[in-house]
Amino acid sequence: MGKGTKYVAKVPDENGTIHYSDDEHAIWQELITRQMEIIQGRACQQYLDGLRLLDLPIDRIPQPKEVSAVLMEHTGWQVEPVPALINFDRFFQLLSEKRFPAASFIRSREEMEYLQEPDIFHEIFGHTAMLTHPAFADFTHAYGVAGLKANKRERVYLARLYWFTVEFGLINAPAGLRTYGGGINSSPGETIYALESEIPERRPFDPVDVLRTPYRIDIYQTVYYVIERMNDLYELAHMDLIALIRKAWTLGEFAPMFPPKEKTA
Repeated sequence: MGKGTKYVAKVPDENGTIHYSDDEHAIWQELITRQMEIIQGRACQQYLDGLRLLDLPIDRIPQPKEVSAVLMEHTGWQVEPVPALINFDRFFQLLSEKRFPAASFIRSREEMEYLQEPDIFHEIFGHTAMLTHPAFADFTHAYGVAGLKANKRERVYLARLYWFTVEFGLINAPAGLRTYGGGINSSPGETIYALESEIPERRPFDPVDVLRTPYRIDIYQTVYYVIERMNDLYELAHMDLIALIRKAWTLGEFAPMFPPKEKTA
């Protein structure tokens, strides 16, 4: 949101079907085959259970209507195909309506390891599995509702909350630290880094602390926040998020744990 993209959105036809090339399907197959191996023993059980429910195809890119059918049955959500970048008004509106915005393109081979804007692999493989879980789905819906009520400055803080939960959240599972954020679970490098590297800090989840924490989108995270149970997000969904933002605003943001981004000529 907010920046340009080199990718062109795929537009569904009159039947709601998105058409992809054989090479695009092959890219999906390579991405999902690799990532399915990496998440074993690293992703949380709720995410793995969601993947089993979705039963995503390996040899082709799934259609949004296929994924939506499973989500509707379990939590009332559906997938909404969108361009790579949408504005915040549209983003929050869709979440408030239990429609998860999913960019319809898939990355090129030149960006198999990393791309800054979300593609359909990130959106479908990374995110929709968790939307089968009621507590996570309820939190995402409440987040969208809060975003519609927030002003421009408050939305900056809300972006941090989304970043450190939906995108890059960790959970203390019975078997040990596990990932649940879609930004981690769709990234081979960050899945390993988030759990096994000694570089980042892993902090107990506190919503006000999260709201005070800046981040960068173009590097592995230097800070992760760890929830104790998925119901922590359910409880967060029923808090006054705008009031929490105002408290964080008063306290001021934490000093960045990362170097400033280098300016390009």
